[in-house]
Amino acid sequence: MRADSRGYSSSAPRSALGMIRDGLDAFVRTSPPRFAIVIFAGLILLFTLLFSLPIATADRSVTPLHDALFTAVSVICVTGLATVDMATHWSAFGNVLVYIGVNIGGIGVLTIASILGLAVSRKLGLRARLIAASDSNPGRIHAGPVNEGQAVRLGEVGSLLVTVAASALIIEIVIAVLMIPSMLAAGFDWWSSLWHSFYYSAMAFTNTGFSPNIEGTAQFANDFWFLSLLMVGVFLGSLGFPVIYTLARSWRKPRKWSVHVKLTLVTTVILFVAGAAAFLLLEYNNPRTYGQLEAGPTIFESFFMSAMTRSGGFATIDMADLNGSSLLVSGMLMFIGGGSASTAGGIKVTTLAVLFLAAFAEARGAPAMEAFGRRIPRDILRLAVSVVLWGATIVAVASIAILQITKEPFDYVLFDVISAFATCGLTTGLTADLPPSGVYIMAATMFMGRVGTVTLAAALAASQKRQLFRRPEERPIVG
Repeated sequence: MRADSRGYSSSAPRSALGMIRDGLDAFVRTSPPRFAIVIFAGLILLFTLLFSLPIATADRSVTPLHDALFTAVSVICVTGLATVDMATHWSAFGNVLVYIGVNIGGIGVLTIASILGLAVSRKLGLRARLIAASDSNPGRIHAGPVNEGQAVRLGEVGSLLVTVAASALIIEIVIAVLMIPSMLAAGFDWWSSLWHSFYYSAMAFTNTGFSPNIEGTAQFANDFWFLSLLMVGVFLGSLGFPVIYTLARSWRKPRKWSVHVKLTLVTTVILFVAGAAAFLLLEYNNPRTYGQLEAGPTIFESFFMSAMTRSGGFATIDMADLNGSSLLVSGMLMFIGGGSASTAGGIKVTTLAVLFLAAFAEARGAPAMEAFGRRIPRDILRLAVSVVLWGATIVAVASIAILQITKEPFDYVLFDVISAFATCGLTTGLTADLPPSGVYIMAATMFMGRVGTVTLAAALAASQKRQLFRRPEERPIVG
């Protein structure tokens, strides 16, 4: 005899669905980050199988395993890198898979796990809320008190999930409708214009960067309306759903915005302007990029490049034509990425902001980090340092491996590896020419970059142990 959830006893054996639900519940309770990674890996394996089917290719051939796997990782991780020609290799079925995959991947690792948990349990319980909340505030996966105001409150996660779906749908539809005139002006028929508009809209909002037409965004290099829409989509997608949620509720009351929202907006704008200024200064006399343009188009292209290197992945020029200094600036912007819980990759802008706040507090001799009249706890600094170190380690190891395999120039290798880690999608052309061994390394880099260094570290680490004693303190020499 056993009691059910309502307190009544029952001797009936559990159904298969009940056993699966109980198993998932135990797995989620044990380690939500591991559950999220398993879900993400499962999606990649599923899409690898689907991309391997002959129906997915235009010539009905079987895509090699390394290409199918790489495409699946790039799609689910919303990266935008490719080892095949995305405009010609895939059939209509394959292109639909790409479109669906980037929208699934754009939602986020932990949010996906929450939605699947909701589908199984038919309600958003406490553990599912914790999973979704950790996607908007990585600090939740660590022991100890967490300031809920940094992202979104636990009780608001249900509303956040609705915002995720609604904002993605509304933004993509609006941008797609506004893109249709540009498609018609480019010579596409009505059906192709409609499909390409929705395709580009999804790729912009999810910060992926795939193009459905052979010439890519270079075909629209002089269409500032179309390029502006791409920038708007990339910008909104890179803000992060907690920020969109806050702006949707209280955009007229900035005083009520959390520190997370303010840091994200301020740092994003600063990087956007600073990046544009850097590209303008470094490329205005480069005849292969902006040297042949007038002042107005050069300024616009600089802002476009600044937006795309933050994780957008679109380009109107060949990235290999950039000066070495511009490649380095691009790598720095890609490594930073966008906002937390967004479709963008990288270490996130709030991570960079926390590091600068710590350095500023140290220079002033202040006892704690402060921003917008609030004190930021020291454990957030430890988390930020961990994210940067893990990210730098992943990029360094992958770069060494690709250098050893390809013997290509270091600046090209570093650029493409950072693009993979930050799920940006910009490339110098190196990725498309990689041998299978290099393809697998880049796929692993994309996976670790998208899943997130914090989530990955939490999933691999053993559970924290309580230490009932403190060792003697001693200060090493630093600097």
